[in-house]
Amino acid sequence: MQIGCKRVETICNPVRQAMVLNDLDTSLNIITGLCIGHDTLSAKYLSAPVITFIVKDRVTCLNPAVVHYSGYFR
Repeated sequence: MQIGCKRVETICNPVRQAMVLNDLDTSLNIITGLCIGHDTLSAKYLSAPVITFIVKDRVTCLNPAVVHYSGYFR
């Protein structure tokens, strides 16, 4: 998507992502790394069953998987 005049940037569009997955006729969708509101929007528009595995949060600086592979986290 074109955001500025001189470059192309990726933006989060959970409804469009759901439409793309619906077009691909997925049988199960595993959501990983979307923000809490965006995963809810995706789930609303997806045709196939959805499971949310990891949700972004501010405590882990938007890197929620760090608690799975880090030996230490405060």
